[in-house]
Amino acid sequence: MVGRSYMAEALAEARAAAARGEVPVGAVIVKAGEIIARAGNRTLELKDPTAHAELLAIRDAAQRLGSERLVDCDLWVTLEPCAMCAAAISFARIRRLYFAAADMKMGAVEHGPRFFAQATCHHAPEVYSGIAEREAADLLKGFFEAKRA
Repeated sequence: MVGRSYMAEALAEARAAAARGEVPVGAVIVKAGEIIARAGNRTLELKDPTAHAELLAIRDAAQRLGSERLVDCDLWVTLEPCAMCAAAISFARIRRLYFAAADMKMGAVEHGPRFFAQATCHHAPEVYSGIAEREAADLLKGFFEAKRA
């Protein structure tokens, strides 16, 4: 299944982030069946609290396409986006958002502020959740358990 392979690529980015000591979140952006951008969290490395996987991938895709609008692009990410990332997804006009694990604490799509359901949201992507959820959740859980040990 093609979709699972895109999430597998996002999970690979998450594992690479974990290897760098970053919270293991990965993202890929797909247009016309091709991955055009990929990223993992880099907040520690870049000393940048906005360097979430989603934002880094959006920035890269916008550069590659020469446009701030990522119309007809789909974002695959391993964790439910936070409010900051949900806003960027809306501003970029991402067509579809696919995410793996829910984030009860900081998520802003199906939890918390439910950004895309707000009247002030100018663009809401189609949202599909729970894709490879167990694998993504286990990766995060293992990362934080190792940090606490």
